[in-house]
Amino acid sequence: MARRFTRALTLLPAFALAVTAASCAEEVNTGGDSEAGGEITLVNEGKLTTCTHLPYKPFQFTENGETVGFDVDLVDLVAEELGVEQEVFDTSFESIESGAALDTGQCDLAAAGMTITEARQQVMDFSEGYYDAHQALLVKKGSDISDMSDLKGKVLGMQLGTTGEKYAEEHKEEFGYTTRQFEDLALLQTAVKTGQVAAGINDDSVLYDYVENNPDVEITTEFDTGEEYGIAVRKGNGALLAKINEVLDAAKDDGRYDEIYEKWFGQKPESE
Repeated sequence: MARRFTRALTLLPAFALAVTAASCAEEVNTGGDSEAGGEITLVNEGKLTTCTHLPYKPFQFTENGETVGFDVDLVDLVAEELGVEQEVFDTSFESIESGAALDTGQCDLAAAGMTITEARQQVMDFSEGYYDAHQALLVKKGSDISDMSDLKGKVLGMQLGTTGEKYAEEHKEEFGYTTRQFEDLALLQTAVKTGQVAAGINDDSVLYDYVENNPDVEITTEFDTGEEYGIAVRKGNGALLAKINEVLDAAKDDGRYDEIYEKWFGQKPESE
């Protein structure tokens, strides 16, 4: 199956985002309020613009100058259905999960390995869940840390704005550790590998992918948090949301979803 990818755009400076949000000189098309079956309007003509935060391998990351990954392939199916190409925009995860990236017209949708939560549903609309996720603990191999109870008096690293951060903060007092925020996944993983923090918490899939290529670290425990990833659109953009769900359902029915899953995770998804 032919798939099209575009290079991730560079992160806008903070002042540029502020100008975009505040300026009234040119109206930004953010999809507006629409219903299923209605006309789908895009931020950039001929492009389906996706906000994400790199790297988050294997969901989205840069390889040979292109943005690739599980999420990228899934959104490509939506772009193909619309007869356009996907364009990936790399921005901060905080701006994505707060809804700001969608509200200011940076993108049509957000696909960033993002868990559907009640708080996020207040500021954006989500597709049906397309991936089940759990939290996991990453440590240096040979450490004495097997679970959260071994972190007393130590530092636990977490990625800003993630459900891993929320989980870590909720259990900090219980287990007696301190926390340290990192802007992205790569910084967090490096901090564990180099001993800057005793452990790191994040979604299991991205940590297992990292362990495969870094034998000096390991995952010692997982936490079943019952999370599901969803593709997000601006709140009220029912036309695009319905199309995303339609494409996801069709891909699961005709086997394309399984093919993409196996491509990035080495096996087909478990049957429900």
